[in-house]
Amino acid sequence: MEELKELRFNGKSVKLENNRVKGGILPEKTEELNRDIAIEGDTIIEGAVYAHKLEVSKGNLEIQGAVFTQLELYVNTSAQGNITFRKAVGSANSVTSRATDCRIIFASDVNAKQVTLYNAFVAGSIYADEVTLENCVVIGGVFATQQADLTNCIIGTFNAPFVHLSGVCSLLLPSAFSIEKLSVAPGARLFNLSLADLGALYRGVPQSENSGRIEMDTTADELKSSLADADVQKTLRCYSVVGKVLAADLIDTDKFQNHFLLTAASLGPQLLKNYDLGQDASGKAVTLTIEHIRDFFFEILAGRIDIRTIDGHFDVSQLMR
Repeated sequence: MEELKELRFNGKSVKLENNRVKGGILPEKTEELNRDIAIEGDTIIEGAVYAHKLEVSKGNLEIQGAVFTQLELYVNTSAQGNITFRKAVGSANSVTSRATDCRIIFASDVNAKQVTLYNAFVAGSIYADEVTLENCVVIGGVFATQQADLTNCIIGTFNAPFVHLSGVCSLLLPSAFSIEKLSVAPGARLFNLSLADLGALYRGVPQSENSGRIEMDTTADELKSSLADADVQKTLRCYSVVGKVLAADLIDTDKFQNHFLLTAASLGPQLLKNYDLGQDASGKAVTLTIEHIRDFFFEILAGRIDIRTIDGHFDVSQLMR
């Protein structure tokens, strides 16, 4: 990136291209509450941003503070380059990115009425009324008050009244929840990675023999519960692999190092230094940066990193001991 020009301003609209903003872009007067911000090229904003509408037409962009918009945060479909939001992103209406050629990272939570993301990495969770994700990785959960539509995604968990799955989706945590019966497109598959040896895969060393992904049967793995109080009765469906991992206590899951990997991703902006996960096959330290973790999960998503299928056999005598 070329050297950026420092910029200080006030006005009703802002256009940024090859600029570094010292501090944030926050309204100081009533008329600045409706200020639109357009990102036209290489930009770094070192503080928080408040805008009526924030539109990103081109990368590279890094916003180091929190972001909130009244109308929407919109990433243009033709946007390219690296787009990184280091802190939480929120909108009173929508957060939308359908760009296919940019590398977009949300290093914390995303909160809006509608969230639509393609090819995005979210280190935190997504909270919205409606969520549409395609080819995305969400380390936390997808929590929707109305519906969630997931296509070829890796997510921590989901909880929504209505959930539709397409393509190949994977869960990082053992269980997920919906109210209505899970809607699954023809040919769609759901895997659980809670017992996969992600630490070994991240370091590029052989996976543990007792590790692997578990393919979930959305009918057989469904547990239906009825919750009621004096006024309301609610049905909750849980999709879990707990019943399939009877021998999970026999596996030393700590050596998988999955919790270090996922925690480093979710706490990335708050950590005072970069940690490493140990050494790779060549003896080099493998650092836990949000960029490396993002690339790792997208390699899994693209099928370039193969996760073995867990062996469901175990010795009953070992279980008794």
